[in-house]
Amino acid sequence: MPSIAVIGGGITGVTTAYALARRGLQVTLFERHRYPALEASFANGGQLSASNAEAWNSWSTVRKGLAWMLRGDAPLLVNPMPSWHKLSWFAEFLAAIPHYESNTVACTRLAIAARAHLFGWAREEGIQFDQRQQGILHVCRDKAGFEHAARVSRLLAQGGLERRAVTPLEMQAIEPALAGQFYGGFFTESDSTGDIHKFTVGLAQAAERRGVRMVYGADVRRLQPLGGVRVAYASDGDGPQRAADFDAVVICAGTASRALAAMLGDRVNVYPVKGYSITVMLDGPASRAAAPHASLVDDAAKLVTSRLGADRLRVAGTAEFNGHNRDIRADRIAPLVDWVQQCFPGVSTRQVVPWAGLRPMMPNLVPRVGPGKRPGVFYNTGHGHLGWTLSAATAELIAAQVEAACALQNRTPLAA
Repeated sequence: MPSIAVIGGGITGVTTAYALARRGLQVTLFERHRYPALEASFANGGQLSASNAEAWNSWSTVRKGLAWMLRGDAPLLVNPMPSWHKLSWFAEFLAAIPHYESNTVACTRLAIAARAHLFGWAREEGIQFDQRQQGILHVCRDKAGFEHAARVSRLLAQGGLERRAVTPLEMQAIEPALAGQFYGGFFTESDSTGDIHKFTVGLAQAAERRGVRMVYGADVRRLQPLGGVRVAYASDGDGPQRAADFDAVVICAGTASRALAAMLGDRVNVYPVKGYSITVMLDGPASRAAAPHASLVDDAAKLVTSRLGADRLRVAGTAEFNGHNRDIRADRIAPLVDWVQQCFPGVSTRQVVPWAGLRPMMPNLVPRVGPGKRPGVFYNTGHGHLGWTLSAATAELIAAQVEAACALQNRTPLAA
């Protein structure tokens, strides 16, 4: 039976390992932390949002980014200190602007395809993850924002997604707790929300039940193509180095994917784009009643919300280009707390848990899913802000490619 190594225990690594195991392959997952889903898959915005599939590659994004560079609380912030990685990434970002529409449509289709797999896996494996299938409401504060969202809706429709315009009165019916003045909005009934950490942990446990070997606390130090691929790793960061050989490897290592790809002769220009979130603990009946039940996207503030169970409200957003810096900055958290106080004044923000994670983002906002230059090398990485939304679809795509490659190599059909 072909042996496959999966590097990375976040949402993309775990879904990949699970999809491979369902095909009867022998899978070992390496994760440098002691548990799965402790980085970008720990406390994101909680949305499974095909409606948020718009690529960022546009001149309007560039203009906004330049205007916001001197604001510490800006939704999009770029550290002006240059680095070759950052410069090359932004050069490719600009080069992808002509493909903005086609990339938006492609990601929309992937997001829709992902739903059936993800929801089916959760039902089959009995995974509880605070799922709500109540749609997502995009709110627009002015006419310009509304008209831009209308143009995006037409692109989403090309990808097969229905997102309808709603009036301020309809918005109040969808989410009565929302306070403030809005020009209008758009509602995507088919979108949903949940807790990514709970889902990833539950699917990791399901993968183990299906025979996946989980190697936690494994810091991968070297990848060598030797017919197959040799994975050299140290246990718990500084233990003795070990090595294991596999027929194939799938890199799902988030922001570490770039360095691992270089070991295998591939260029995967993933950049770490920091996002922030807060989890508001709804510690009393008044806060629970005043908190939203619908999931929201505020396009102007670049923030999203998800209600996680009865007593948690997740608010997330912003994008910070600052290398591998993982600091949780107070001036980046404050706008999220202020937003809750403005839009949901009855919610107490006395107990707020801040978090920051590094989104692995490709310059064209489309994940890298496919083979590398060498036989037996594959990538499923660079999902950016759509990691959870796209993960089940890209896992299925890469698992099918790995299965086909192994079958061709062995010239025998693999177990289904």
